[in-house]
Amino acid sequence: MITTSATFRMKNTRPHQILSQFIQLIDEHLADLIHHRATDMQEIENFAELMHIHPTHLSNTIKEVSGTSACGIYQTKIIETAKQLLADPSLTIRDIAFTLTFDPSQFTKWFKRLAGTTPKQYRAGLAMKA
Repeated sequence: MITTSATFRMKNTRPHQILSQFIQLIDEHLADLIHHRATDMQEIENFAELMHIHPTHLSNTIKEVSGTSACGIYQTKIIETAKQLLADPSLTIRDIAFTLTFDPSQFTKWFKRLAGTTPKQYRAGLAMKA
């Protein structure tokens, strides 16, 4: 069995630091979009550049450490953000789409593919739970 200190050391390795930094950069970027401090969606290559590593190294490391692709983590974070925004009834779905740099019709298709429901249906489900 691995001891607590050994577990900590394993999670403090460079690959885990890369994963942690990647997630932090995604969170910061999505916050910038929400608060209109950014207008373009970053690409994986942009995050790699900010981290001063090659995009392939970033992708391979993320997959190795998390079991999920870098794109998969990014998509999950974007969908989580979209769901948070949809919980605010003062925001239109169109405004949310634009905030997240989507064309509204593409946003609906993308959201349905990942969440299994349209943004409108998701929002209606939230209203029913309240």
